Amino acid sequence: MLHPNQLNVNDAWIAFRLNDAAIATEQDGDFDCIALMDAASCYILGMEMYSTRAKGPSAQESHRLLQKGHGREGKLPQKLFVAEGQVADALYQEAARLKIEVVTVPEDELLVFIGEARDGFKERFGRTQ
Repeated sequence: MLHPNQLNVNDAWIAFRLNDAAIATEQDGDFDCIALMDAASCYILGMEMYSTRAKGPSAQESHRLLQKGHGREGKLPQKLFVAEGQVADALYQEAARLKIEVVTVPEDELLVFIGEARDGFKERFGRTQ
């Protein structure tokens, strides 16, 4: 089982869906939010919103998300952890283009990292569906 103390800052990032229910807007429809987190520090490096009609962030949104992490830390990680079934091919392809190894893991193995961020998001924005 993974734990933050097993990693060094910027060795690995985690991409995960931050919201547990769609974020509804009247004008633009429903959205999901994908977050990028440093696995060692559990620091959120960036977030991107994408339409729930999509299976995940687009190529452009994926590029922007990874660039936010790169811009904040000044380098890219060796690995990107993603929960099974949560991230679309575009993010995998962008990570591969940047020579980041993508590791798919069961979501429950990431909860030690992402649980607090999700709880905070839910507390701040409430259940949105």
